[in-house]
Amino acid sequence: MFKQKIYQHCLLLITRNASALEQNLNELTEGVKNDSKSSAGDKHETSISMMQLEQEKIRKQLRETLAQKTELEKLNPKLKANKVSKGSLVKANNIYLYISIALGKITIDGSVVMVVSPNSPLGAKLMGKLKNEQVAMNNITYLIESIE
Repeated sequence: MFKQKIYQHCLLLITRNASALEQNLNELTEGVKNDSKSSAGDKHETSISMMQLEQEKIRKQLRETLAQKTELEKLNPKLKANKVSKGSLVKANNIYLYISIALGKITIDGSVVMVVSPNSPLGAKLMGKLKNEQVAMNNITYLIESIE
């Protein structure tokens, strides 16, 4: 149940992030359209160029966010495994690690959960490990207490 809450929270965060990026992109698009109708000149051209650069930056962030959302949606939070794999909730050193997408630290029911990609340094070291195995990262040894 805890793992499902984490999954739903991650999905909500990534969906909100995508929506915010889409809104920013729409606002910038409107700004470029409105600016195009106003006076010409070097200052005007610079303003449009800056907005177009910002649009491209936001488009890239949106593509990455939507790719993360797609990766997350491929996971089944009800699945349990005896070894660490994509979608696993790992408890190690009294912290939770959700191996899914790179989202960072979140708090669920008062517990801190690190949401990490299986391609991250720690995620990669954990992949395939079993309960009671250890991995070392940045002078910290993580003992896997449980895997969901």
